[in-house]
Amino acid sequence: MKKYFQFEELGTNYRREFIGGLTTFLSMAYILVVNPLMLSLSGVEGGESLGMDYGAVFVATAIAAAIGSLLMGVFAKLPVALAPGMGLNAFFAFGVVIGMGIPWQHALTGVLFSGLIFVILSISGLREKIINSIPAELKYAVGAGIGLFITFVGFQNAGIIVNSDSTLVTIGDLTHGNTLLAIFGIFVTVILMTRKVKGAIFIGMVITSVVGMFANLIELPKKVIDIANMPSIAPTFGAALEPIFQTPGEIFTLNMLVVVLTFLFVDFFDTAGTLVAVTSQAGLLKNNKIPRVGKALLADSLATVSGAILGTSTTTSYVESTAGVAAGARSGFASVVTAGLFLLSIIFFPVLSVITAPVTAPALIIVGVLMVSSLGKIEWDRFEIALPAFLTIIAMPLAYSIATGIAIGFIFYPLTMVLTGKAKQVHPVMYGLFVVFIFYFIFLA
Repeated sequence: MKKYFQFEELGTNYRREFIGGLTTFLSMAYILVVNPLMLSLSGVEGGESLGMDYGAVFVATAIAAAIGSLLMGVFAKLPVALAPGMGLNAFFAFGVVIGMGIPWQHALTGVLFSGLIFVILSISGLREKIINSIPAELKYAVGAGIGLFITFVGFQNAGIIVNSDSTLVTIGDLTHGNTLLAIFGIFVTVILMTRKVKGAIFIGMVITSVVGMFANLIELPKKVIDIANMPSIAPTFGAALEPIFQTPGEIFTLNMLVVVLTFLFVDFFDTAGTLVAVTSQAGLLKNNKIPRVGKALLADSLATVSGAILGTSTTTSYVESTAGVAAGARSGFASVVTAGLFLLSIIFFPVLSVITAPVTAPALIIVGVLMVSSLGKIEWDRFEIALPAFLTIIAMPLAYSIATGIAIGFIFYPLTMVLTGKAKQVHPVMYGLFVVFIFYFIFLA
């Protein structure tokens, strides 16, 4: 086992990998609650008749995350966990089901098609070529941009930064109980990190959870295991296949093509950005290349296909994996641990109530600090590099989208390089992406 996962070469051990995998799980376990709420359209007017079954989506989310993380861990040997992606599930629920009036079964078929196209692109090696053609400076910018993005998400989840009609964002109510709990968690984690305590982020989350329960800010779980009331996956399992055989005329339409291409595009570049960020932070990025990137992309693609069949929106690589890396994860064994925990969560789902936003917020904020260290690797004295790098970084939190940040930076990179007489230094694939991203913004408009 140690030899397969290259423990000695990576300078890691079972303890570090287990803590790393557990930290990643805790950092992204919110998806087990949020994804079912999103896809069931809970609380949305008229959502009961349009949304999916909450319990079935919960089980599908857990199993899809387990399959994706296991594939990434065993096949690609990378400390990257997967689960149904935030943003893509919102597009699924509000953009496709409500906005376009497409039944959720058909929307799942769209996810399935996008996953199958991903598999073909991954096997052909095209996805790998695209990622390897991205210049190192932009990869560093993507990592730093994601760092700012998840820090912003952390501040939001903590209630430290809130919406403002006049200034878009502003400081929140720092006297609110949950906000105070998150601030406490930040201080605890900072102290542990500064003292170089191993597993500092994970320990910080545990301490914050315990304090939250004592302060009555987090409800004590009534049960630890509830096998008798485990939800069934039957309402969603295989639903993605039904329209293909029963109503094919409703599948092969222009609207469905738009749905498939949107799922395909956002997942592609979210995954690319996440893989770059996680491997860079873990010190695995060598010669501007992600190790076993082809296998990683294939694992991501297969996870989307399996997730669609199970009954959930696009399954993708999670940037929260950086929390696990910060806690010590370096190999695919950490992803195997995360996969196992997602499976266990099905019977331990009452305990998941203690993993609230204030508990995970400090982890996201601290990980963001660690990720922006890649800023020092960018040649800021070269304007042709500095401009696209800066736009990539700043657009992610401001546009609230990893894919949009990448798109803006990748449009300006060829432009600045051509204008400075360095057109030949730009990989042909980057010119192709320039055109693709131009059409992407036209499509968004």
